Amino acid sequence: MRILHTGDWHLGRTLEGRSRLEEQEQFIDELVALADEQQADLIMMAGDVYDSVNPPAAAEQLFYEAAARLTEGGRPMVVIAGNHDQPDRVSSVRPLVAARGLTLIGAPVAETVTVSIPRTGETAKIAALPYPSEARLNELLGGDGDEDQLRRAYSERVGHLMSLMAREFSPHTVNLAMSHIYVLGGVECDSERPIQVGGAYTVDPSALAVGACYTALGHLHRAQAVKGDGLIRYSGSPLAYSFSEAGQAKSVTMVDVAPGGTPVVEEIFLRSGRPLVRWKAKGGLEEVYRWLDEGRDPDAYIDLEISLTEAMGMADIQRLRKSRDGIIHIRPVYPEMEALLLETERSQLPLPEIFRKFYQRQTGGGEPEEHLVNLFLELVEEEDADSGEVLAK
Repeated sequence: MRILHTGDWHLGRTLEGRSRLEEQEQFIDELVALADEQQADLIMMAGDVYDSVNPPAAAEQLFYEAAARLTEGGRPMVVIAGNHDQPDRVSSVRPLVAARGLTLIGAPVAETVTVSIPRTGETAKIAALPYPSEARLNELLGGDGDEDQLRRAYSERVGHLMSLMAREFSPHTVNLAMSHIYVLGGVECDSERPIQVGGAYTVDPSALAVGACYTALGHLHRAQAVKGDGLIRYSGSPLAYSFSEAGQAKSVTMVDVAPGGTPVVEEIFLRSGRPLVRWKAKGGLEEVYRWLDEGRDPDAYIDLEISLTEAMGMADIQRLRKSRDGIIHIRPVYPEMEALLLETERSQLPLPEIFRKFYQRQTGGGEPEEHLVNLFLELVEEEDADSGEVLAK
């Protein structure tokens, strides 16, 4: 059978107030076309259908239209709730859509889905586990708040649920697993909120060693394989949802497998959506205007960093905004700031203290207000996170 693995659609998501719905509609059109061209027998959607627990009506309409198109002709589709989804909202219409082959699972219960594939005469058994937070599991996993203890307990709980579902696996079926979790070793992006990625809610790959030949994961937006028992893979998001994903090629995953066989995996790259790019203009505003005149990255959303020696005026900012509607961020960088960051690398002093010394030097002895110190630290943390993401690529 041929399985199309996708996830992290985040329907309804915006970028700094800009709607991505048109791009998401383009992705759905492309996905439906791919499913037909690739002769997909089964669609596995690994969570985060929506970007919030209360999505706009247009996002819900887009999902149900997509599901109707993907299941047309009797093709089965299995969807689980992610951490951004409201479990009951995802599964509320389950009785209405089950007859057309659409299985919606909201709560993280031990539920094995059985799917028959008419084209091949094969059967798939899917251990499907929606996002299993403590609240959704309705149980406290760590008593004293110790993160290591909670991580171990959480991983064990996920492994236990997977094992319960795997009891229905058979040598005569295609045995699959699917969840929306952070597996140790995965590389995350800024578009997943840090509190929800990694930390105590980290699953050891051994928890997924239940006999599935392929494990379809959602949660991380970079398409990637994770080391573990069998093939474990994140399909990634279909669109770039933060500038930490700039330059990433988005894709879906096709899996070809027979009962007892080894899966053949193919990553199919997508064309939908506007790219997210970073411009670093060392030559100042003149360089930016030259790039705009040359038509550089005409359809992209742009994170712009400009090296300047003098403060940028509102007229320049407004001119840039009018020149290209895709410019999202404009960040001026001054020599003093670059020197401060260099001094930070060489100094043993804490970063807040270095900033205070810099501020005093620039103002003749003034003491910065606490909110300025905090703002500077946030900017540095953002830059560090972006650098780490680039290195991880």
